[in-house]
Amino acid sequence: MTAPNIETIVSLAKRRGFVFPASEIYGGLGSSWDYGSLGVELANNIKKSWWRWLVYERDDIEGLDSSIIQNRNVWKYSGHETTFSDPLVDCRACKGRYRLDKLQDVQCPNHPEAHPGEDKECDLTEAREFNLMFRTTVGAVSTDEDESALAYLRPETAQGIFINFANVLNTSRRKLPFGIAQIGKAFRNEVTPGNFIFRTREFEQMEMEYFVRPEDAPQIHQQWIDDFHGWIQSLGISAENLKLYEQSADELAHYAERTVDILYRYFPERADEEKQWDELMGIANRTDYDLRVHSKKPEDAEGKRINPDSTDDLSYFDEATKQRFYPYVIEPAIGVNRTLLAVMMDAYTEKSNEKGETRVILKLKPELSPIKLAILPLAKNKPEIVELARKIKNDLQPSMRAVYDDTGGIGKLYARQDEIGTPFCVTVDHESLEDNAVTIRDRDTWEQERVAIGQLKEYLHKRAG
Repeated sequence: MTAPNIETIVSLAKRRGFVFPASEIYGGLGSSWDYGSLGVELANNIKKSWWRWLVYERDDIEGLDSSIIQNRNVWKYSGHETTFSDPLVDCRACKGRYRLDKLQDVQCPNHPEAHPGEDKECDLTEAREFNLMFRTTVGAVSTDEDESALAYLRPETAQGIFINFANVLNTSRRKLPFGIAQIGKAFRNEVTPGNFIFRTREFEQMEMEYFVRPEDAPQIHQQWIDDFHGWIQSLGISAENLKLYEQSADELAHYAERTVDILYRYFPERADEEKQWDELMGIANRTDYDLRVHSKKPEDAEGKRINPDSTDDLSYFDEATKQRFYPYVIEPAIGVNRTLLAVMMDAYTEKSNEKGETRVILKLKPELSPIKLAILPLAKNKPEIVELARKIKNDLQPSMRAVYDDTGGIGKLYARQDEIGTPFCVTVDHESLEDNAVTIRDRDTWEQERVAIGQLKEYLHKRAG
């Protein structure tokens, strides 16, 4: 079972401290969210999984953390200043503004049963391009319109990798193929954000740029598609809720030779099966476009330098063939927000207890669970039991995220931990004082097992992975 809709996860997320509306005490800010104590742990665990898989478990990828604010020329020559836009339309009747290609995702404020443009009273303007980059100014400037101080919050992390290609190449002494991985915030002034954390103006990306010889690009591109399809499933996401989508020639970015999106079933409640899916990640063959446009040497058809502002050439010299060329780039890019949402939706389960009551269980993979272990004293008014329970928690805490909880009856404590995805609960009872053992309860099966306290750490590490 998965969550029947995103709204179910919205309710769970706020109730249990995964995600809160940002600036809530001041009425909030559209499509802005704060990650609570459990949400930040889940997000961090997803990022750790991605980083460990790409950077630690391979020997051909380096890490990077580039600046959010870069020289304006980065975005000029990347093409973002002129092409990074969405088609915007206004409704003269309701005064709303909408993204033309996403009208089906929003409701008309005057007629909620219809989408903008469907009701006869709607009066949409012609579409115009709306640039998505957030503008800011750098330094002491006289006015906000001072062009010499104009800068942008980065709309993607990729460009920070491209402009550091030579730095990483020279300091790490890498040879093709190799990659550069980065996790960081990006900002897009979306026309119509929404669907909880699915589309927001501030989000976190996990991007990797893999540099290859042009002739090797098609095969390596397909390999990364297959590998990431497998990695996403390793997070506990079911294969039946994933599918591949090959972008058509009309959909491809101007720099891409081929792009394949991995879609997730974010909207299972929609009657039209095709509308249930939306993008979780994209994997693109960006050709040699990025390194060329940021290099000082390439020329246009008239023999003029395409980038007179660059001070470096980002080409690669192959010692084996004695050839210099611009590498192709394979880019797997995935958002932390969308991954977290997909993980929570896929983990959502409901189960009835012996009383016929419906309980929510978040069946997260143990390595992703915000809390790995909850230690629960059966009698909080017994100092000896409380002392032993706290000692167990303190002994285990350095090696796994553990919590102590005595704020309710044992049944309610179990239900609370099930709902936030804690894989194991340890109950300390009167017998524990005699046999030096505790009862471990499994989140998914509700089965219980007696384990000696001295063997607890080994047992949990084996079960949790």
